Amino acid sequence: MVTEMFLLGFGHLQHINNCIFVLFLIAYLATVTGNMLIITLISTSASLQSPMYFFLSNLSACEVILTTTITPNMLYILWSNGGFISFFGCIIQHYLASSTGSAECLLLTLMAYDRHLAICNPLRYSSIMNINTRNHLVSWTWMVPFTVMAMLIITICHLQFCGSNTIDHFYCDLAPLLQLSSSDTYLVDMEIIFIVLFLGVITFVLIIVSYISIFSTILKISSRSGRQKTFSTCSSHLASVCLYFGSICITYMVPSQQNVVPSQPKKKMNKFTSLFYTVAIPLLNPIIYSLRNREMIDCFNHYFKLINKSNNRCVLF
Repeated sequence: MVTEMFLLGFGHLQHINNCIFVLFLIAYLATVTGNMLIITLISTSASLQSPMYFFLSNLSACEVILTTTITPNMLYILWSNGGFISFFGCIIQHYLASSTGSAECLLLTLMAYDRHLAICNPLRYSSIMNINTRNHLVSWTWMVPFTVMAMLIITICHLQFCGSNTIDHFYCDLAPLLQLSSSDTYLVDMEIIFIVLFLGVITFVLIIVSYISIFSTILKISSRSGRQKTFSTCSSHLASVCLYFGSICITYMVPSQQNVVPSQPKKKMNKFTSLFYTVAIPLLNPIIYSLRNREMIDCFNHYFKLINKSNNRCVLF
């Protein structure tokens, strides 16, 4: 029985591992700092207490958990040109990564629904999206993925893993993990199909339906400035949805054929797309939501001025 896994990481890039290590370390620190800054601003500023910012703070929390689950161990693998991880640690890493990734899908859906209500039903928005409603929605957004993924993990733990323990990846992704199993993975495959349909396809369809309604409402606005102002309230979310679901579709929606060993170009493509949504997107989201949001920029400038004033007082003292 396999008791530990060996992650190859980026073995084909050993000659530039040090450069990649520094790049990913900077990206990780910037990701955690940017998302924690968003969470702090939203939780402490009275002007950022709307449901949209509440959902955004939870999205940032998802990004922090996701990137912290994967990147530190990936940095260790880069530093040592591959590294071991216990089988239990591998399972826990996959559970946290898949649960937070699924929670992010649901949060993006909630944010699309929030924009739909704000643009298409502005008069009823406050009564529908009240504090109790948003708290209940976010609670279910966290509870459902972690519960569903726990059921999948229990099924995976009942599989037999004998023989090879080498995973050609930088973290314990599902497809390369199942390829090492010597058991029949039919039940796991059925659970995966259900999860993909429920947490992936249905959420994406709901987002598309919401934006069809949003665009139809925007086109009815007579003035061009009014259309641009209304669209600007959801442009950041739309960009985030395209980036996240696009990379997810490329990685997981293509049939994997578990019993067939993927080709080397296929493995490299999977690593690249996985790297994009686990490292690049958590880094880009704070930039996307901050640079195009006047309220957040004003709030950041306000706190920055307060910090400068306090520092100047300390220097004078």
